[in-house]
Amino acid sequence: MAFGLSILLFIVSMFAIVMIHEGGHYLAARRFNFRVLEYFLGFGPRLWSFRRGEIEYGVKAIPAGGYVKIAGMNPYENDVPEGDEHRAYTAKPTWQRITVILAGPFSHFLVAGILFSILLVTVGDGHAAKVVGIDPIGTAPSPAAIAGIQPGDLIVRFGDIANPDQAAIGTWIGAHEGQPVPIVIDRGGQTVELTATPVWDPELSRYRLGIEMGPVPRAPLSAIGHGFGQVGSLTVESAKGIAHAFGPSGVVRMFTLLTTNEQRNETDTSSVIGVGGMVGNLGAEGDWASFVFIFAYVTLFIGLINLIPLPPLDGGHVAIAVIEKIRGKRIDMKKVVPVSAVVLLILGFFSISAMILDVWKPIPNGP
Repeated sequence: MAFGLSILLFIVSMFAIVMIHEGGHYLAARRFNFRVLEYFLGFGPRLWSFRRGEIEYGVKAIPAGGYVKIAGMNPYENDVPEGDEHRAYTAKPTWQRITVILAGPFSHFLVAGILFSILLVTVGDGHAAKVVGIDPIGTAPSPAAIAGIQPGDLIVRFGDIANPDQAAIGTWIGAHEGQPVPIVIDRGGQTVELTATPVWDPELSRYRLGIEMGPVPRAPLSAIGHGFGQVGSLTVESAKGIAHAFGPSGVVRMFTLLTTNEQRNETDTSSVIGVGGMVGNLGAEGDWASFVFIFAYVTLFIGLINLIPLPPLDGGHVAIAVIEKIRGKRIDMKKVVPVSAVVLLILGFFSISAMILDVWKPIPNGP
């Protein structure tokens, strides 16, 4: 039941982020007095709608996204109401059009930052070295247990490192192979000094103390700072991944996977089917923190995809507005439509191919 529930929650969350994205466009358009005609979830035939003021809100039959319709954006429709010509999209200053367009994808980064911050303040991360378990090294007792380290201890000094994070402890052990290390512990407000000697773990091929460390919650301000910092670092990583996926090597890799018996690995592109299976497994295991993390990452990733400077993506509309500003004249949007069609075909190819591979050749979960 948890597997199905987590997938259902993920689907609902995806619809929520679609409406938040469109809500960013909507709020910015209202702020600058653009003529907003419609705000819908889905495409195709109307299932349900209502009108409030001059705007129609509702749900359509095909649940493949959503949209905010602004008068004057569609070159094939004369949808600007009489008397509202000054409120049409093309009548507005360039900076206002860019702001309205960017408000959509930027809402993704805001939501991701909020979710990362919530995780850091409730679950935490490895910024502090809190011991949650003592593990033996093969058949030998744990060096940490021999030294007197206990679950619940907070390591406040490790060798010459004050207030170490968990990564720093591993780095120190690797750099001082098998050397005794002086450790200062905070145990329930009491300071305890001891010495432990890492030993070689033949199974993992490295020196270990035999301690298991868990996440430590951050203070709210620290959580917010690091949460939005995580947005920045993951944005850079994701941009590199997108460049690789749509670059020559990524295209060759996709065709190779589709036409040969080559198996996939953890670095291959996945679709919503693969991600859905992943979050389903996490829900079944009760790992809701990882579920939220993946949702936040997917939210960020979708926002970044939307910033690619090609129409019909939001980044493409920004690029067109900038080019128009530089040239000093409007671009005939009917001439842009074929470019939009090619971009959609390419995105469709990658999306459908990734879905096929997620069913045919699922990405392995790990060793």
